[in-house]
Amino acid sequence: MKVLIVNGSPHPKGNTAIALREVQKTLEENGIGTSWIDIGNQDIRGCIACNFCKKNGRCVFNDLVNESAAVFEEADGIVVGSPVYFAQANATLSAYMTRLFYSTSFDKTMKVGAAVVACRRGSASAAFDQLNKFFTISQMPVVSSQYWNSIHGRDQGEAVQDEEGLQTMRTLGKNMAFMLQAIQDQKDRSGLPEKEPGISTNYIR
Repeated sequence: MKVLIVNGSPHPKGNTAIALREVQKTLEENGIGTSWIDIGNQDIRGCIACNFCKKNGRCVFNDLVNESAAVFEEADGIVVGSPVYFAQANATLSAYMTRLFYSTSFDKTMKVGAAVVACRRGSASAAFDQLNKFFTISQMPVVSSQYWNSIHGRDQGEAVQDEEGLQTMRTLGKNMAFMLQAIQDQKDRSGLPEKEPGISTNYIR
């Protein structure tokens, strides 16, 4: 089993990465393989709603989104991390996630998702909530921890002083490994839940 870890921070060794590395270490200690991608310092533009992906199976912008789509498809889960900018995930990660989820047509049902955020002081839960919405619209179970998945620190490396935050990340890793294994056991016994044909309702008639 494998989890894709996406560091949305522009700092590959910053506080967001410190949190994600703690999750990664715990996952691997519990028998889950990982793949790591740093995207925060990449040039990733937002979706332009051209629907090229619906006809061609990939995004019109041939960048890291397309490169990592196959890794996401093969993964059993995904962990995304972001610093908090103005009470939300940073723009690069937001653009990446929007295009990754919209341009990929493969079934994400029961892939396991988790979001991690790093902030100086506040608005962690707002950014955390924003990122979790990508999972909940895709029938992906969201992993919980002993607290919201946040860590605190301003200057690079300060997050190592947040002992509760680091413990939250370890608990997240353990819970994610457990959930992945439980879902796989159930899939082996009876497969994925049966789906109804999709219904789309527009509210302006």
